[in-house]
Amino acid sequence: MKIHIKNGHVIDPKNNINDKLDVFIAAGKIVSIGAMPDGFIATKTIDATNLTVCPGLVDLSARLREPGDEYKARLASELQAAVAGGVTSLACPPDTDPVLDEPGLVEMLKHRAKQQGLAHVYPLGAMTRQLKGSALSEMNELHTAGCVGFSQANVAVTDTQVLWRAMEYAATFDFTLFLHAEEPFLAAKGVAHDGEVATRMGLKGIPSAAEALALASILRIAQEAGARIHISRLSTAEGVAMIRTAKAKGLKVSCDVSANHLHLTEHDIAYFDANCHLKPPLRTQRDKAELSAGLKDGTIDAICSDHTPVDDDAKLAPFAEAEIGATGLELLLPLTLKWAKQEKVSLPHAIERITKASANILGVAAGDLSPNSNADLCIFDANEYWKVSPKTLKSQGKNTPFTGLELAGKVKFTLVNGQVVYHD
Repeated sequence: MKIHIKNGHVIDPKNNINDKLDVFIAAGKIVSIGAMPDGFIATKTIDATNLTVCPGLVDLSARLREPGDEYKARLASELQAAVAGGVTSLACPPDTDPVLDEPGLVEMLKHRAKQQGLAHVYPLGAMTRQLKGSALSEMNELHTAGCVGFSQANVAVTDTQVLWRAMEYAATFDFTLFLHAEEPFLAAKGVAHDGEVATRMGLKGIPSAAEALALASILRIAQEAGARIHISRLSTAEGVAMIRTAKAKGLKVSCDVSANHLHLTEHDIAYFDANCHLKPPLRTQRDKAELSAGLKDGTIDAICSDHTPVDDDAKLAPFAEAEIGATGLELLLPLTLKWAKQEKVSLPHAIERITKASANILGVAAGDLSPNSNADLCIFDANEYWKVSPKTLKSQGKNTPFTGLELAGKVKFTLVNGQVVYHD
């Protein structure tokens, strides 16, 4: 199929494109931006007048709930949610059931995802067997099966000797380790930020020090081992400062922040809204401000959705007992645009944080509109508002703190490999 996208405002951060241009697609690839190629006859034309055309979004953390937790969500529903949100590539953590620590499971997941013909799925393999933090997984075999990196999801490795060996092994093969920084003993049984709000509500707190102590250990071992690490979902001001220092020292470290933490604080749990029960917990206003500042100056590399669909019953429990997580694939774009508007960040800079920056971290060919690259695109109306509600979300998980909020940024078309997979 040959597609002509006309009259759109094209933004491609990698190639410094920010202009009203036409895009030409053939055989699933970008063939030209600007001038029509000789002999090009479109079989489909998309009028993108008053719309923004950018690379398909790349999400660093999206739980698809398969295999094992299909009652929470299914692969089909979550990939439909992805493309409805303009997400064309995503990484999924290994905390499925069974855990993604066997090549066969990884191959099965990739095969089933490919059959859907929607977003590209890039699994993160388990760093340790069964995520138990004792024996390393067969990382090289998992990489061959399709894993783009390795993670413990939300499970901490308490044995620093194991973490050291994992980093040495990863450094040998130039693998990236995706780690969540939280000291498990300080965070034990905690459900909210350890501060005035949690105290007033009678909730067990998780201090900021839990992130700082874990992060200090991770960074020090990474420095010794020469490993490439990615810190997932940074949440504290101190964490931002530590990453900034580590980068200045030349450590091979990157990090992301969830879209939730750019807009919410501990005060948003004040009415015991279980949709605000997240990991890491929502922090203080100062933390939120420093996360935003770190994202603006490049200390924080990317924004992720931290998509975690949960069944309705699990969120009806009291706050402390409710299951952790919020749906986010369809909110990644509008929440990023909201942040950019509030912080007076340019649209190209904001788009880069959810496209090319994320693709660079994963090491995948995505997030740009270079000639001959896969034609994965998101076409959206930056000024059209839509109301977040169970009816408007494609995800099987309807759990989000933003229910009822009107957000600007409506995806009109999503293309994957040159095929229109979503049309509003």
